Amino acid sequence: MKSEDKALEKSQNFAIRIIRLYKYLNESKKEYVIAKQLLRSGTSVGANIVEAKCAISKKDFLAKIYVALKECSETKYWLMLLYKTDYINKKEFESVVSDCEDIRRILSATTRTIRGK
Repeated sequence: MKSEDKALEKSQNFAIRIIRLYKYLNESKKEYVIAKQLLRSGTSVGANIVEAKCAISKKDFLAKIYVALKECSETKYWLMLLYKTDYINKKEFESVVSDCEDIRRILSATTRTIRGK
């Protein structure tokens, strides 16, 4: 399986987790602002990987993968804020951040590989 296919599969599963976390934050914690930011960045990772798969050039592909990587980093930031403000507990945070880091590592390795070609 190509790394971008693996990243896409993981990012889709991650987006589902983010959507469920968004719903939980809205319904149970009444947190709307950071939750919305989390939803946007967390679901954007996979969307940018899909765009990369339809890239018209290697440069375009790399640019989309970098955007996905940036969205992944932003998502980690929002998760950290939610944890540090007690909206999610340590176990929840570590679980979802672990998924986020897995995707980030794959995307980072993809950028290194493409740049090296």
